[in-house]
Amino acid sequence: MKKKINRFVYWTPRILSIIFILFLMLFSLDVFDENLSFWGTTLALFMHNIPALILLVLLIISWKQELVGAITFISAGLLYILFAFSRVPMGMALSWSLQIAGPAFLIGILFLVGWFKKKKIKNSPE
Repeated sequence: MKKKINRFVYWTPRILSIIFILFLMLFSLDVFDENLSFWGTTLALFMHNIPALILLVLLIISWKQELVGAITFISAGLLYILFAFSRVPMGMALSWSLQIAGPAFLIGILFLVGWFKKKKIKNSPE
């Protein structure tokens, strides 16, 4: 009998990734306050959403390769922490890091758990 990965371990990081990427895309909506032209607004939206689009492409790859998702989201969390602490005051950087890097770490860890479980099932005798 072939064993399967727990549905919770499989679907949770994928669903959370989609929600997280949509959350990141919400931050780009501030370009509408800048009174730009149509093409200026389009370019600004694209520029603001580059990190989210990169995460989306990597999520598509991660759908079957959980290790890619683990590395991607943990790295994204670390990069955001480095960015936050180098650009803003300490108190704000800590709260920003908890809001952005925290979910990224959680998603990365869940992808890692799924990868370990998949590897364990693949290596176990039937």
